[in-house]
Amino acid sequence: MQRTIRTVVCVAAMAAAYAAVMGQTAPDATAKPEAAASAQQTPLSSAQQPLEQQIAALLADPAVARAHWGVVVTTLDGKPIYALNESQLFQPDSNAKLFTTAAAMALLGPAHTSQTVVQGTLDLASGTVTGDLFVSGGGDPNLSGRQLPYVPPSSQPKSPSPEPDPLCYLADLADQVAAKGVKLITGDVVGDDTGFPWEPYPSGWSMDDAVWGYGAPVSALSIDDNQLQLTVTANAIPGQSNHNATVSLNQNGVPYYTVQSQVNLGPPKSLTNIQVERAPGSRTLRVYGQIADGAAPDVEEIAIADPAEYAAMAFKQMLEARGIAVRGIAHAGHQPLQQRVGFLDVMRMPATCRELQTCLEDCYVESSPAPSITFLATHRSVPLVQDIVLTNKVSQNLHAELLLRDLGASFNCPPSSSAAGAHVIRTFLTTRAGIDSNDFIFFDGSGLSSYDLVTPRAIAKLLSFAAHDPKTGASQPWFAPWKSSLPIGGVDGTLADRFTTAPLKGHVFAKTGTHSEGNALSGYLDCASGQTVIFSILVDHHLPGDDADRDVMDKIVAAIAAAE
Repeated sequence: MQRTIRTVVCVAAMAAAYAAVMGQTAPDATAKPEAAASAQQTPLSSAQQPLEQQIAALLADPAVARAHWGVVVTTLDGKPIYALNESQLFQPDSNAKLFTTAAAMALLGPAHTSQTVVQGTLDLASGTVTGDLFVSGGGDPNLSGRQLPYVPPSSQPKSPSPEPDPLCYLADLADQVAAKGVKLITGDVVGDDTGFPWEPYPSGWSMDDAVWGYGAPVSALSIDDNQLQLTVTANAIPGQSNHNATVSLNQNGVPYYTVQSQVNLGPPKSLTNIQVERAPGSRTLRVYGQIADGAAPDVEEIAIADPAEYAAMAFKQMLEARGIAVRGIAHAGHQPLQQRVGFLDVMRMPATCRELQTCLEDCYVESSPAPSITFLATHRSVPLVQDIVLTNKVSQNLHAELLLRDLGASFNCPPSSSAAGAHVIRTFLTTRAGIDSNDFIFFDGSGLSSYDLVTPRAIAKLLSFAAHDPKTGASQPWFAPWKSSLPIGGVDGTLADRFTTAPLKGHVFAKTGTHSEGNALSGYLDCASGQTVIFSILVDHHLPGDDADRDVMDKIVAAIAAAE
């Protein structure tokens, strides 16, 4: 594909900047002709070349030349420095989380929370819940044993610590129910995720992703990121042929999946290849492939097919362990999606609801906890800002999807759904951030959808809007915590193993994005001159399994830092 390079900086100024960075004296425009001629006879090193020439040389590498590249560099207030294919559309991958989390911070506010409750009709005299008991999710993404606030790897304790209990908050809810004096439930235990319509998989998600933790289904009642840990070890199963390996699935004591193991032991130092299959609607996992004899255990995260059902099963067991009799069964309660128009039609509706119009004028929608007198147990989530730090640092897909649905549910315009959330984000981006409506399309909140598209200039525009409000010239009130949620080069998150040396270590604040045929990296960069710039680098259509584009991407970042 033909590429067009549009240079928007003065070449002489760029050369002077490079010379200053390199500790050299830039050619003086007033110097004598023979001195200038002498300077021209000395070839420039790659580090002294103008930025556009350095990037052009990097992208001419045969290993990456066939891919589709887009690059934008601007000042914090949006003034252009460099651009390549900035108006062309690319898959954003997890750079889509920049838009989701920024909209959530701006519209919901850093202190926004959600609530998980247990409801039922209780007769206090007899301790009987007549009918069903409901564990109702409000979209809390952190019903798990995870430590929050997020702690970077370098600050975590070096000594081994006890494994956190992923069901600890369910256990606390069960304790609260028992403390109410409940002795009997005459109906079922229902995992109620009707807070959001049941849309487990957004449009454009691959069926291949559904079995893995990163593609876990989205539910208003989500437990431990809706995933379980599968471990394959190169040890023969006792009593069976030595051609088999040991496969174990940690289900936290809940008999949710049945595992069929067909993993063989391969020769020492051979390749390990573990595959997992689950038919739609099935609770049987088929694990197959091979693990090399003597290899380290292979650990995989497996998605829970119906998180609300799993939560109900776990909660029923907990109630019974506390001496509460349950006559019924455990099952999920879903709200079927009822949308009278298509996704794109919903997303492109004008912002007519009063609440959204009001909050577009720079306010937060208030969390509205329901009256607790009807609840048998409650749990309030951590503030939204803590979850956004986690979401961006580790690129957590499920959490971004829950944020998208929370935005739709909070404004209820149109009724809560992923399309409603996309509508809210789109309205925010076009109305508040001033981004061209033709520069992006998002079908989900995480970037896992293959239908998502964005231009590099749209990402740069968002980053500039966050750092520099065009109305006031100041950064947005939520900018500092939002920027701190981005991975830091050589320090934490998905950039912990990139930009690990000076001068870039600790000076790249950016969101990564990855899929089989592309990469993305966008954020803020502290440059050699002392100024901070915005950059967005997107690449599509490279061959799968090739990291050459990521290496070139990092070299482009280094070139920008040295030039500016």
